[in-house]
Amino acid sequence: MRYDSITDAIGNTPLVRIDPAVHGLTHIDLYAKLEMLNPFGSVKDRPAWNMARPHLAAAAERGETVVELSSGNTAKALALLAGMHGLKFKSVTNRMRIPEIKELLLLLGAEIEELPGQSECLDPTDTDDPLTRFHQALAEPGGAYLHTDQYFNPRNTEAHATGTGPEIIKDLEGRAPDWFIACVGTAGSSTGVARVLREHDPDVRVLGLVAHKSDFIPGIRTIDEVHQVGLFDPATYDTIESVTADEAIDGMMTLIRRCGLLSGPTGGAAFQGAIRHLRTVDEELTERQTAVFIVCDRAESYLGYVRQRRPELLGRPPRKNSAATLTEAEVRDEAKVIDIDAARRWIDADPAPLVIDLRGPHAYAALHIDGSVNIADELFDELLRGGLPFSRRRPVLLACPVGEKSARYAALLTRMGHPDVRSLSGGIVAWRDAGAPLVRD
Repeated sequence: MRYDSITDAIGNTPLVRIDPAVHGLTHIDLYAKLEMLNPFGSVKDRPAWNMARPHLAAAAERGETVVELSSGNTAKALALLAGMHGLKFKSVTNRMRIPEIKELLLLLGAEIEELPGQSECLDPTDTDDPLTRFHQALAEPGGAYLHTDQYFNPRNTEAHATGTGPEIIKDLEGRAPDWFIACVGTAGSSTGVARVLREHDPDVRVLGLVAHKSDFIPGIRTIDEVHQVGLFDPATYDTIESVTADEAIDGMMTLIRRCGLLSGPTGGAAFQGAIRHLRTVDEELTERQTAVFIVCDRAESYLGYVRQRRPELLGRPPRKNSAATLTEAEVRDEAKVIDIDAARRWIDADPAPLVIDLRGPHAYAALHIDGSVNIADELFDELLRGGLPFSRRRPVLLACPVGEKSARYAALLTRMGHPDVRSLSGGIVAWRDAGAPLVRD
């Protein structure tokens, strides 16, 4: 098979049947759409090319820089496309959380600018959000950037409505699947595929999967975050369910070890979420149905992610003192949570608690509680094993964007023998909304 350009190899990815012995469903044939086999390695190859293609020649004439608000696969694909056309690429993001992807982007020649933004859960700077201001500046005419704008660009959705969706129907011999299971990130693939499947068969049901509020899964947003995405339409989905990071890794390992699919955690989340939901459906069926999920990208870029959360899978000792291992019931039962008014009185008391802000340094610098210290959650997680910078006797108030992560750490520190550690209910967002004072560095 010969091509004149690597971009000609984008699309037409395989649809692979998952062995029923793996998924255990009796009446449902489950298929994986292997978007990981696109030439740049992910489902984002299609929209990146579709968004950039009409503008690259003119951008090259003007010497523009391709820019996207992305820290992952879209940035990777655009960096390669920009380089092919003699252009620079800039990634603007709230936080580079996957070190392998950051290093790969640098290898591709990308410039990376990290700013705080609302997608770092909720950044308490609604009217002065640096990411929002940057996005607005990119929309102004006469700029020096080609902004592909993946969260609002309809060509993101179109790439899947004209490619991914029709390919699924073709490979199912002209039929649409009964179920389409989609992880929700920019919402481009889920919206585009769902649209064309339902045009073919209005009875197609769509399951949307989001990350659990207190978890981070690469490429998937939480239910709070998806409402910030311009392409997200709740009507696309018959139901939306959350998936945990542990479920994503479990599904990833099943696809790798039992199916031979070198899936990343997003594909693992789609597989695990599909099985969990379809198991109940399967029990009530008397006729065969089909379901399709997308394997978005490959495992190699996420070894650090796995190492941090499940080191035993890489031959290392299991993590001790990890907030990620606590169940929701344990967090609910063991975390001491304090409301805004009580927290303000406590801070003004003598002795006052040590207030620790778990957000990223940019969000902390934008606005924070006066007198608080900034220890980003990733560093705090490491300090739990290496030694915390305060004694067990010291009263501590933990704050994060919306109170989810801080509650987990409060529960864990209580288990570790710290007698007075509390989580700020609703986090910095609730503090701001209550009119409590915040200061800026």
